[in-house]
Amino acid sequence: MKTSLDCMSIHDNGIKCATFGASSLEDRNLAFGDYNGGLCIWDIERCASSSDGKGKCTLSGKSMEIFSVEAHNGIINAIDGVGGIDHEHGAPEIVTGGRDGCVKVWDPRVNNPVICLEPENRTSRDCWTVAFGDSYNNEDRCVCAGFDNGDVKLFDLRTSSLRWESNCNNGVTSLEFDRKDIEMNKLVVTTLESKFRCYDMRTQHPSNGFTHLDESAHRSTIWLARHLPQNRDIFMTCGGNGGLNIYAYHYPKKRVEKHINDKKSIGVVGNVELLNSRVIATQPIVCFDWNPNRAGLCCMGCLDQSLRVYIVTKLDKY
Repeated sequence: MKTSLDCMSIHDNGIKCATFGASSLEDRNLAFGDYNGGLCIWDIERCASSSDGKGKCTLSGKSMEIFSVEAHNGIINAIDGVGGIDHEHGAPEIVTGGRDGCVKVWDPRVNNPVICLEPENRTSRDCWTVAFGDSYNNEDRCVCAGFDNGDVKLFDLRTSSLRWESNCNNGVTSLEFDRKDIEMNKLVVTTLESKFRCYDMRTQHPSNGFTHLDESAHRSTIWLARHLPQNRDIFMTCGGNGGLNIYAYHYPKKRVEKHINDKKSIGVVGNVELLNSRVIATQPIVCFDWNPNRAGLCCMGCLDQSLRVYIVTKLDKY
């Protein structure tokens, strides 16, 4: 498919976030949230390059929009999808987080949210990031959301309840499970003020929750973390200083022990090893993705209006 898209020529509002996560490899439907709170899904196979040579997008006989709804009151800050590529469990779903503080789960087959998680009061905090996880069978699935005041909340979609919450002391810029389609294992949360946390998500203590480690990096905001698809124990962090840090997570000898007071099971967190670090830009790196087929191939976007492609080598030794 050879396609040139000028999104603003066919969509009235700026696009804030997008994902292919809920789409199959054959369909390749793009779900995105815009600055006016709209959630849309496009079938990009229906878009063809125009013949005027100016890069404008024209429609090849059919409407490219296959789903559209007013999802939030204000900007949709974050979006994630599950049930698409190489994923066999559960229905395809999309989760969105907005400036209105709401987290909503959508099934593209219906126009109303499957689940709507709203703040209790009007002084809601911005939801900056969302992620699916724990989708290892047809019943279980969870959503994790991060907020501008440092809150991290884990919602169990099977029971429609808040399973766990914590606070990272700084605004949460991104969070990601090491894999969506396995039982919860690890969660990396990045924040303002050059901090990130790595949680062990296998064992939840009734009062202490999930154990974690804190790490400093980049000497600036850490915009996001992304796990290597071929090895979930390796992840990259992207900093506001234009730098990339790549880490390897090392598990402890025992992942579970008894709490010293109540003797109930509590998780034991491992440690992270900085494998390499490099500053490649003068502006923050705000988006990053690994290639799922070739280990080490990655691309990223920076606020200096550049798109960079790199190959990280020697990953097979870790």
